[in-house]
Amino acid sequence: MKILAGAALAAAMALGCAGGVAQAQTAERTYDNGPVWTIGYVETKPGMFDEYMAYLNGPYRALQEAGKKRGDILAYHVLQVDGQREHEPDVILLIEFKNMAVFDRSLNELDKDTSTAFGSVVKSNQAAVKREEIRVLRGGLTARELVMMGK
Repeated sequence: MKILAGAALAAAMALGCAGGVAQAQTAERTYDNGPVWTIGYVETKPGMFDEYMAYLNGPYRALQEAGKKRGDILAYHVLQVDGQREHEPDVILLIEFKNMAVFDRSLNELDKDTSTAFGSVVKSNQAAVKREEIRVLRGGLTARELVMMGK
C-alpha cells in the first residue's frame, strides 16, 4: 500500500511539473536582444583622481570616439561615485556597444586603434603599466540590454 501511495504521489508530482513546463513554453516572448554594455569599476589612488581623469579625457576618449566613428560604440559614460567606502570604486566606466559581434574584431584591428591612441602597441603597454600607479581596477561586467517589445 505504501509503495502504491508513493508511486501515485510521484506520478502526481511529475504531471504537475510537466504542466508547469508546458505553460512556460506557451508564454510569449516580450523582449529582444539589445545593445551590449561593459561596466568597469575603478578606484583611483589617493591624490590621483585628476590624473586618471586626464587619461580618460585623452587616450581613453580617443579609443571610444574611434569606436563611435566605426559604429561599434553607441555611447560611453564616466560616472563618479558619491560616498564610496574604502576599496570601492570612485569611477564607473560604461560603454554601450551595438552588439556582441563588436567583440570579434581581429587583434590587428585592435593594435591599429591602440597605436593611434598611444603611438604604438609598445607605448600602449607601457601606459597600461603606468596606469597601475594611479588606479586599481575593482571589477566589471559585460551585460546585454533586453529591449521590451509590444505595447
